[in-house]
Amino acid sequence: MIESVSVHGPSVTIKSHHNVGGLPDILHLSLVEPLRMMFKDEVRRVGEALALPDILIHRHPFPGPGLGIRILGSITGQKVKLCQDADAIFIKHLKDSGWYHKVWQAGAILLPVQSVGVMGDERTYDFTIALRCVNSIDGMTAEWSHLPYELLAKISSDIINQVKGINRVVYDISTKPPATIEWE
Repeated sequence: MIESVSVHGPSVTIKSHHNVGGLPDILHLSLVEPLRMMFKDEVRRVGEALALPDILIHRHPFPGPGLGIRILGSITGQKVKLCQDADAIFIKHLKDSGWYHKVWQAGAILLPVQSVGVMGDERTYDFTIALRCVNSIDGMTAEWSHLPYELLAKISSDIINQVKGINRVVYDISTKPPATIEWE
């Protein structure tokens, strides 16, 4: 399903919806998507009109393909756990600091890059997490969020100290376009 069109006429589509494909035949179920043709900002307006809880309406978008789209390269149970743990720390800090509702979407991306680090008296060779935090209205364009340096330092320190297997944290300051919000 096309979610946006080219701004320069009949050229390449900017974004196709990630959730295309339906359910596996083995389930013998039908898929009902009453909001399928709506953009995220329009769905939020429907939620507000229905008086749904704010925690549901203003939750950050989560990628349709799931967390696997935030793990670059091969996906293993260990990598899923690293990404989940880093993401949980990131989102908790955003909520605790009051930044969660000031940004449109945030997530941790596990990169297929390992580098040397030092933890205590030992050298490590662990993974890198990229933090992505953007402001947008509808997801078709986005600006990177200017989080305070002190908050980024605290998030980085907690991820590195609490998630064994990650020794480096980077912050993505790319706009959309040319970069996408998700990395895959």
